[in-house]
Amino acid sequence: MSITVIFFLGFFVALIGVIPPGLLNMTAARISLKEGAGRGIMFSTGVCIVVYIQTYVAAIFARYLSNHSDIVEILQRVAFVIFVLITIYFLVLASKQSELKQETEIKSKHGRLLHGMLLSVINVFPIPYQAYMTITLVSFGWMDFEKLSIVTYVTGAATGTFAMLYFYIFFFDKIKDRRFTSQKSMNFSIGIITGLVALITFINILREL
Repeated sequence: MSITVIFFLGFFVALIGVIPPGLLNMTAARISLKEGAGRGIMFSTGVCIVVYIQTYVAAIFARYLSNHSDIVEILQRVAFVIFVLITIYFLVLASKQSELKQETEIKSKHGRLLHGMLLSVINVFPIPYQAYMTITLVSFGWMDFEKLSIVTYVTGAATGTFAMLYFYIFFFDKIKDRRFTSQKSMNFSIGIITGLVALITFINILREL
C-alpha cells in the first residue's frame, strides 16, 4: 500500500474521531472566538503534538498485539461490547447531560500551546481507538507495521486532527446557534460514530470465525 493511501487512512480515521463536538474542538472554537484565530491555532497545535505521540504509541502497541493473535481476538470482542455500550449510552441515556463548563481563561499564545497539550494528554481515548483501528487496517491489508507506514499513518492522524480543529476554529461562529451544537445532538453524533466502529468490529470478528 502506498504511503499516500496510508497517510489518508490516518487522516480520515483521526478526522472521524474528532468530528463530534467535544472538549478539544469546542475549546479550540471558544478560544478563537474570544481571543482570535492565532491563539486557537496555537491551542490546536498543542493538541496535535500530543495526538502524534499518542497515535505513535498506539501503533507500536498494535504491532505488539498483532504478534499475539489470541490477545487480539479477546480485545476485539471486548472492544465490540464496549463500543456497543457506549453507543447505547450516548443514543439513549445521555440526552440530558449538562453542557461542558467553559475553561479558565489563558492569555498567552505559549500558554494556549501548553493548554492544548494538557487537555490532549487528559484525553487518552485516541490511544485505544487508534490501536484498535490500526490493527483493523492491517487485518484488511490496507497498511503494515513497517516504520515508514507507521510514521506516515501517525502524521496523517495528526494532520486529520488539526484539520478538524481548524474547521471548528473558522466555522464555529456560523454553526454555534444551530441545533447541531446542542448537547443532545452532540451525544447523538458520538453515538453514531461509536456505532459505526462497533459495526466494523463486528464485521472483523465475523471474518475471522
